[in-house]
Amino acid sequence: MQDRNNTLIGWILGGGVVALGLSIGFGSVFHTENPEGEQMGYFIEDTAAEGGESSGPPLATLLAKADVAHGETVFKKCAACHTINQGGANGIGPNLYGVVGEPIGKGVGGFAFSEALSSVGGTWTFDQLNKWLESPRKFAPGTKMTFAGLGDPQDRADIIAYLNEQGSNLPYPPPPAEGAAEGGEGDGAVKAEEEPVGDAVTDKEPATKGTGEVAPPAEALP
Repeated sequence: MQDRNNTLIGWILGGGVVALGLSIGFGSVFHTENPEGEQMGYFIEDTAAEGGESSGPPLATLLAKADVAHGETVFKKCAACHTINQGGANGIGPNLYGVVGEPIGKGVGGFAFSEALSSVGGTWTFDQLNKWLESPRKFAPGTKMTFAGLGDPQDRADIIAYLNEQGSNLPYPPPPAEGAAEGGEGDGAVKAEEEPVGDAVTDKEPATKGTGEVAPPAEALP
């Protein structure tokens, strides 16, 4: 009986040793070192952290085709905190009647602006309003404004046009001349087209062969 028990114990111990050996062997094959101690996962690009300015048409171009009615619709996102009527009371945010052209952070009605905004200086030009509406926290870090911003450049232009019609009515900046953004590439192309390539080739003296014979003139390029 005792021999039988010893045999069973031996089999159990032997099986454990084999299992341990296999575990170590497989672990050495499939284990990937991570010396940096970094956590595994998927990388997601954080574009907001880059702080880059949005690309797109110039603001003056967008203002030239701005839709004031749509700007009024977009303004509904702001209506929970701001009034827009003349003489309207301040709410969570200041009354915005005539805001275009006003000093930044110095509005009427005694509204208590944050130091972050009032220290920016200057006036609410179209360009400054565009930057503010795109990202208030980037424009004035530390501002009390909790609105994240408007990502669509045309939405910003539309709401700026709407704000401008509420007591400011300032003239829009002229849009850049058509093709100005091309960087003058068109001029080079025109000059290249005007170059008389074919004539330049045919006007050359015909080449002579080594035997003294005159070779026929080269064909003009198309």
